Amino acid sequence: MSERDEQPENRLRRELPDEVPAAGSEAEPVRDENAEPQLSGRRRLLEGLWPPRLTRAQLIVAVLLFGLGFGLAVQVASNSDSDSALRGARQEDLVRILDELDDRTQRLEDEKQGLEKQRQELQSSSDQAAEARKQTAEKEKQLGILAGTVAAQGPGITVTVEDTKGTVKADMLLDAIQELRAAGAEAIQINGVRVVANTYLADSGKKVSVDGNKINAPFRFQVIGKPQDLEPALNIPGGVVQTLEKEQATVTVERSDKIVVDALRQAKGPDYARSSSR
Repeated sequence: MSERDEQPENRLRRELPDEVPAAGSEAEPVRDENAEPQLSGRRRLLEGLWPPRLTRAQLIVAVLLFGLGFGLAVQVASNSDSDSALRGARQEDLVRILDELDDRTQRLEDEKQGLEKQRQELQSSSDQAAEARKQTAEKEKQLGILAGTVAAQGPGITVTVEDTKGTVKADMLLDAIQELRAAGAEAIQINGVRVVANTYLADSGKKVSVDGNKINAPFRFQVIGKPQDLEPALNIPGGVVQTLEKEQATVTVERSDKIVVDALRQAKGPDYARSSSR
């Protein structure tokens, strides 16, 4: 049988390939076995985020942000503790705390005003250093007069006690010194011996000893102070003058505008007393 004599359907079957894709189906692409497999979008995102790739700048910023967050957390916790402590306190405790705060504020305000006053006093002087030296020198002179280390002069009185019978004793002269001091005497000397705070008098036979120095009658007091106060203090009824006159001594008091007290004492520090200031 020739090709021409074959049936049409047999001839068509021979010409068509053995496998023909069905109608409506897509042809499968040809796969290359050597090509790398393609990744999905989610897989690519995960590989981009992990493991993390941090630069040095990013690491520093992360550390700073962590420290800032930690500090804020601590501050909030501290404030919360303080608020809760005050919130739970009794009314009496709150009043006491408020009073303590008011007292502290007042003390600070007083201290501020004191410092402001000192500052104004310092600023008011044109030369603070010179003013300080001047005040120091003046204070030194005043203390020197009281201690008997410098000479002094000024208005006052001269008291002379004549004792021809030898009946005047140390305690009588000490009473005169005490009376003069009470009347405002600022400097005293007896027969050339300076009288100071620790001066002592004692009987030494027929003589009187002043700080270990023996003196004889007549006893001559040179006193600096206000004459109008010193003289009446000695002449009061039952006072020094009447007591000495009962012992047959003669007392004379003379006022003067200028009395010189020039007997000096050596400065001597205390053996046991020390300053308590720090």
